Amino acid sequence: MEQNEKFVMMTETPIHVLIPKLAVPTIISMLITSIYNMADTFFVSQIGTSAAAAVGVIFSLMAIIQAIGFTFGMGCGSFISRSLGKKDVKSAEQAGALAFFTALTMGLLLALFGLLFIDKLVIFLGATETIAPYAKDYGKYILIGAPYMCGSFVLNNILRSQGNAVRSMLGITTGGVLNMILDPIFIFVFDMGISGAAIATIISQLISFIILFAQCNYIDGSIKIKISNYRFSLEMYKEILKTGMPTFYRQGLASFATILMNISASPFGDSAIAAVSIVTKIVMFINSALIGFGQGYQPVCGFNYGAKKYDRVLEAFWFCAKIAFIGLSIFALIGFIFAPDIITVFRANDAEVIQIGSKTMRFQCLVMPLHSFTVIVNMTLQSLGYGWRGSIVAAGRQGLFFIPAILILPRIIGIMGIQTSQSIADFFTFILAIILIADVLKELKQADKLSEKK
Repeated sequence: MEQNEKFVMMTETPIHVLIPKLAVPTIISMLITSIYNMADTFFVSQIGTSAAAAVGVIFSLMAIIQAIGFTFGMGCGSFISRSLGKKDVKSAEQAGALAFFTALTMGLLLALFGLLFIDKLVIFLGATETIAPYAKDYGKYILIGAPYMCGSFVLNNILRSQGNAVRSMLGITTGGVLNMILDPIFIFVFDMGISGAAIATIISQLISFIILFAQCNYIDGSIKIKISNYRFSLEMYKEILKTGMPTFYRQGLASFATILMNISASPFGDSAIAAVSIVTKIVMFINSALIGFGQGYQPVCGFNYGAKKYDRVLEAFWFCAKIAFIGLSIFALIGFIFAPDIITVFRANDAEVIQIGSKTMRFQCLVMPLHSFTVIVNMTLQSLGYGWRGSIVAAGRQGLFFIPAILILPRIIGIMGIQTSQSIADFFTFILAIILIADVLKELKQADKLSEKK
């Protein structure tokens, strides 16, 4: 599809048709990504409770890798959408190249320093003495894949920002399906244990990277990611980071929050860490559908804002807010009712894991529908270039509210503090999101009225 055709599609197709069209591939991509993350947890859990906990510990490292990739990916994606909305292809290509090569470099630095200090790293991430050996075996391979994993997240967002959600889905889902196939082969057939799960992950991620890179560079209708398009520009870095930093705060704080959760749970034993890790992956799977839906919405928001079609931006926002609330309400009801059964799938032989995990999951399900609005608000603020507002909302869930809760509540009410901290943080972040989006929506309404008069 040529750029002019794409512009027409993004700015004229009815919202209730366009967003689902773009969202379905991204929902599938996100669900597949979450499924293969859960597959690691599922297969590794068969090894033992400490091994299951190790996956939860290294999840915070994965969150750091995602933070780097998504910060530059979401930042340049927002810039690309707005640039293409203005029909400025050259700036879009420069932003894509700058973000991609920067993410690769940062992923390489993370890999080098992480491998050099792997022993200290796993302890810092919250591993106990019994969990540390498993965490090392898993983490060292994840670090090897860090550079191209960072690059994949950027490429994924570059494709989506242009409305090429199906192409993005092909790369992500291929890697995800491959990971689920390779996990049991490397873990059990080759008898590689937890290391096998990590090797399966980095091989699958490499295949995804190759497919995404090819989609960007060798198929017509996409902006090209070439070293010749790279231009060091502080101004463009500033523009990318302005809209990318909310993602950095969200993902970076997710990593830090996981570390604090592991440390706070460690006095209650490996079962507590394993339970929290399993619930985190389950809730992440549910939220991945929401994130995928929101990612289908973001390019529509950015394109139409760049094209000054403010009525479509408002229509898209409220359409997504309503659909997301209904969807997460259904997931929350199912999760609340069947929490023990779901946890049992992962660790059937550990009653303590099931008991702790079930209660944790039910608390999170109580506020899950509210989280739908928070995510749509955060994505709207990012797409429209309201960087600092988006950053505050992103920091709320696992920073402003979660960190005080996880540091204070377990000391007062014990294990209940571990189980309720995330739910409390989600509620207060919802209130914060309402406050920060209110006047932005008012400005869009005013801008729409002015454009109608013209």
